[in-house]
Amino acid sequence: MKRISFVLICILAVAFWTSTAKAQESAADSVMQHVKGNRLSVGGYGEVAMSRNFYSDNVYRYSKAGQYKNDPSHGRFDIPHAVIYLGYDFGKGWTMGTEIEFEHTGTGSAVEQEFEEAGEWEQEVEKGGEVELEQFWLQKSFSRAANIRVGHIVVPVGLNNAHHEPLNFFTVYRPEGENTILPSTWHDTGISFWGRSGDFRYEVQLTAGLDAFKFSRDGWVHNGAGSSFEYKVANKYGFSARLDNYSIPGLRIGVSGYYGKSMHNTYPHDMEGETSDGVKKANDGVKGQVAIGSIDFTFNRYNWIVRGQADYGYVGDAVEINTIKRTRAKVSNAPYSSMPVAKNAVALGIEAGYDIFSQITKLRQDQQKLYVFGRYEHYNPYIPSAQQAGYQFTEKNRIVGGINYFPIKQIAIKAEYSHRMLKSQYNNEPSINIGIAYEGFFL
Repeated sequence: MKRISFVLICILAVAFWTSTAKAQESAADSVMQHVKGNRLSVGGYGEVAMSRNFYSDNVYRYSKAGQYKNDPSHGRFDIPHAVIYLGYDFGKGWTMGTEIEFEHTGTGSAVEQEFEEAGEWEQEVEKGGEVELEQFWLQKSFSRAANIRVGHIVVPVGLNNAHHEPLNFFTVYRPEGENTILPSTWHDTGISFWGRSGDFRYEVQLTAGLDAFKFSRDGWVHNGAGSSFEYKVANKYGFSARLDNYSIPGLRIGVSGYYGKSMHNTYPHDMEGETSDGVKKANDGVKGQVAIGSIDFTFNRYNWIVRGQADYGYVGDAVEINTIKRTRAKVSNAPYSSMPVAKNAVALGIEAGYDIFSQITKLRQDQQKLYVFGRYEHYNPYIPSAQQAGYQFTEKNRIVGGINYFPIKQIAIKAEYSHRMLKSQYNNEPSINIGIAYEGFFL
């Protein structure tokens, strides 16, 4: 709670400042940018990253920390995201938007080491795991204040989901806390009503619910929005809402939340209802309510960019869900996780960067920018109830320091040192990350 209070105090302190800089806009709006009256919009974003991790990558590095304290470092190259935007204005208020994402250059199949199965190697084909249609919707706009969007849409809960493009955060990879506990980017099929009136932007959504059988110890509900089938099961539904305020120029403050039931939201739907003799099935009363609340802000003034967020989440019936999951996971090749899920999860983060090129006339006039930044995060995807076993290695603090160089507005070159800190009985996890990212519209 002390860390939550600290982040909220920072948010309130920033609110007293004023600016003429442009505040951060919603990612949901940026898919379709019809420039100069063009009906067709084409754009996208992408990232290339290199990492050197100075800690063990062994699956037992937490359970047997002492044995892996002096393991050699390991490195990785990656393309986390490469995205294509396509939008079209049909006229009379009807528009279409799509976002096609390629993750990690893959085709959907990979060899993976399963941590929950003692490091067993498995070759998996993951439908929708590596090439994803993150957005596909049709929209009818009645006015600036009233728009209805139907299809596959971004669920803008938390700072990372609402503003997930790579120029909207300083770190090489997406902010670690929210990216751990929430689906990222969270996208699902449903209907949205959104608009902007005065200094407020608002959005409410009805989407397919999360799947409790995909929740886990290390990721909380992170995988709950996905589907292993050719369709998304929607026995249950989720409700989300977001409100952003732009009253102070250069400052955006947002609140967002989600509520929905996650049990009985998978295939086959054989765990709810009554038997032939009218008796309710054993797990009929397990609902698995998921409630998430988030507050975030972005501030841009005096050549500073400051961002912060605080998220807290709750899963009802967590003990019962874990018992059922262990049973279901024994089914041969069942696409479920056997890992337990905790009753609560938390993610706090704040970052600040200053453009030092703003003090050099020639570079400032050339619109080059060099932000020197720092970031702090605290997150824990597994905060158990009194009836659940604890795993102390899930609680992590992380500090990051680095630079973002913008040779032009649409491109950022990033470099950082990151230090992930765990409880004293475990080994800390330092790393160096370097990346380059772009974001823009070509047409």
